[in-house]
Amino acid sequence: MLKNQMNTLYYGDNLKILRKYIPEESVDLIYLDPPFNSKRAYNVIFKDKTGEDSHAQMEAFDDTWHWSKDTQKAFEEIIFRPEFPPELKQMMQAFRTFMKSSFGQENDMLAYLTMMAIRLVELHRVLKDTGSIYLHCDPTASHYLKILMDQIFGVKNFRNEIVWCYTGPGHSKKDFQRKHDIVLRYSKTDKSTFNQQYVPYKSGIHVSKKGKVLAYKDTYVDSKAEEFEKRGKPVEDWWSDIYTVDRVRKEMLGYQTQKPLDLLERIIQASSNEGDIVMDPFCGCGTAVAAAEKLGRKWIGIDITHLAISLIKKRMRDHFPDVKFDVIGEPESLEAAKELADLNKFQFEAWAVSLLGGQPYKSKGGGDRGVDGLLYFMDFEENFHRIIIQVKGGGYTLESVQRLKSTMDDENAPLGVFLALKQPSKGMLSYAASLGKWQMPGSLKEYPVMQIFTIENYYIGNRPDLPDTSETLKRAKREIRESEKPQKLGL
Repeated sequence: MLKNQMNTLYYGDNLKILRKYIPEESVDLIYLDPPFNSKRAYNVIFKDKTGEDSHAQMEAFDDTWHWSKDTQKAFEEIIFRPEFPPELKQMMQAFRTFMKSSFGQENDMLAYLTMMAIRLVELHRVLKDTGSIYLHCDPTASHYLKILMDQIFGVKNFRNEIVWCYTGPGHSKKDFQRKHDIVLRYSKTDKSTFNQQYVPYKSGIHVSKKGKVLAYKDTYVDSKAEEFEKRGKPVEDWWSDIYTVDRVRKEMLGYQTQKPLDLLERIIQASSNEGDIVMDPFCGCGTAVAAAEKLGRKWIGIDITHLAISLIKKRMRDHFPDVKFDVIGEPESLEAAKELADLNKFQFEAWAVSLLGGQPYKSKGGGDRGVDGLLYFMDFEENFHRIIIQVKGGGYTLESVQRLKSTMDDENAPLGVFLALKQPSKGMLSYAASLGKWQMPGSLKEYPVMQIFTIENYYIGNRPDLPDTSETLKRAKREIRESEKPQKLGL
């Protein structure tokens, strides 16, 4: 069981992680905010230390799921494997018939529902009898997802359709502005944990001694009425008191789909207790695991991008400097790094850049101009500078190294790191050395203009000689765990 395990971040496909690592009935609460089938690509935009509009964008995930061989395999698994509920098999076949007749083919929505269905079955498996699941979605697919949840968790275990209402900029001449999300809450059984949450009554609202809401104050003072007022109003299934992250700027990390801590804290407090295990299988920038840590819960986060995992690691250490957790799925050896490079060039580059604490880079125009990552630093005259990182997971030549210098010149970057999986030749090392050193303005400190640094160097404990770049990524604010807050003494 997982009760005594460390808090854990997993890199990889959550379906494979769930099946390989997570035992049956071991998780108390699941929150997931899966990518919607809205045909948009979300970007992570990192903080530009110069204050200019950042061109450093990295596609975190493309949320359009297409019908492919993998999707077909998942669909057949749902239909033919005996452990999948008969009701789900029938519903998926009905979805396929309906969507083929409507669109003439297996479309992206069916692909999305297929890949969600097979994962929701696994999430049902790992949830305890006292557990709950909160599925965060928007109107693009919420109606389809509710039908799936009914088949997997059971209609009788549907608890709430929570409407999270918010405001913000935007204008439409053809439609009402869409300013709400849906959160579907299901339990595993009727034994689910639920702790009623309360919010203050609005100004001018009072309650009677029986708890009835009044728009006026009773002519007499009643201790029971005062007790109700002091406790607050029970939270209902529409939440308009929680702001989006763009309205709470101190939380913003640049992750476009980031959800506010208040939202996750309410969910976690309502459906788990201190010491319980909270899981987010699409953990993105890690709001759910951050809220779980703050509230004294254990946690499991899963994401399919190294970009997200590196962001969460930094966020958790910024929030809670003494936090302890394991990371599973990242390369832990040179051979594992080679396997990642062979498997996925994009993920290898993002992971390699994260080794130096850099931000992966992708220009708005789509090309990287020879830049795979960036580091920022400030000199002693308070001027900002950039360090260009170029990553090579395969073969490279002296010309490749020389092109990095050209890119540094074009980008007005005084320093560069050529980060490679394979060892450089003597000619490459001689060329890098011939570029000499750069003296930091305002000091006598000098740094090599270009360094060729290998992944093997990293694993044996070496690091490039670079200025302090600890603030390259935006720092998350320090959080205080509930257990660390001073306790109020009763009078």
